Amino acid sequence: MSIDFWINVGVLAGIYGIFTLGLQLNAGFTGLLNFGQAGFMAIGAYTVGILVVDRGWSLWLALPAGIVLAVLAGLFVGIASLRLRSDHFAIATIAFAEIVRYTLQNAAFSGGNQGVLGFDAEWRAVSDWMLPWLATIGLGAYTQLPLFIVVWLAFVALLLMMKGLQATPWGRVLRGIREDEDATAALGKDVFAYKLQSLALAAALAAVAGFFVALNVTYLYPTVFDPTFTFFGYALLVLGGFASYGGVALGSVLFWTLLEGTRLIETSLSAGQQASLRFIIVGVFLLLISRLRPQGLLGNVNEMRVRP
Repeated sequence: MSIDFWINVGVLAGIYGIFTLGLQLNAGFTGLLNFGQAGFMAIGAYTVGILVVDRGWSLWLALPAGIVLAVLAGLFVGIASLRLRSDHFAIATIAFAEIVRYTLQNAAFSGGNQGVLGFDAEWRAVSDWMLPWLATIGLGAYTQLPLFIVVWLAFVALLLMMKGLQATPWGRVLRGIREDEDATAALGKDVFAYKLQSLALAAALAAVAGFFVALNVTYLYPTVFDPTFTFFGYALLVLGGFASYGGVALGSVLFWTLLEGTRLIETSLSAGQQASLRFIIVGVFLLLISRLRPQGLLGNVNEMRVRP
């Protein structure tokens, strides 16, 4: 495969890494089984696209608006469902994500199945500005490289921010909620408020990932944001390790290298069978990791005591 192919794989790995930081915060550090992350991502991405195309906003002003709307959605979902048991909360978040997707698929304001197109002109201008600089080091021919650079700069910055937050008293309270919610409440902490903050921050991270998805696909349509996005995110957690932000980065790189690298396998199978084989290989690899190292590659077995 060409270098362009692996640059695109790197873009996907970075986007999924940003997306999964929020799942790590929820599932790994707070004990919340959030299966609605794709819904928050869709809200962020569509907000940006609609504001730019229909309202004439600048792309760079639409991004904060998308983050704010995703956070508000996270607060709404949390207020409505965080007092449920963990399994019921997981079901509620799946339902929320599907409501968002089907609304976008059928609503006039979102373009329905026709989607949203033409929101990325300002990004293309930035990309065209970066390419001559990259050409000075012999990389100007790779048109996706600017997006790769920006995505990974954002991912590293957000990863460091999350690691810093986790080391604060706020982050230690989240760990306490994960370990023993009742004991944390007995210490005078407002458990509901902390859970709500965790969910809102995860929604903001999903919105950032949605912004980069929009730039990558250049065309927003509802099926981009199906539940598979969230399930892949949890696969990264299994691979990299729960309660490890470094594991998110490692898991994302390994997962996408394996999933896309298996395209290189030459067989006599049909295209559909080849695609199925790729997922079988990845599934077997994840099963082996779960069996041989259940805490993940960079996880700590002491961090896995998540209680409902």
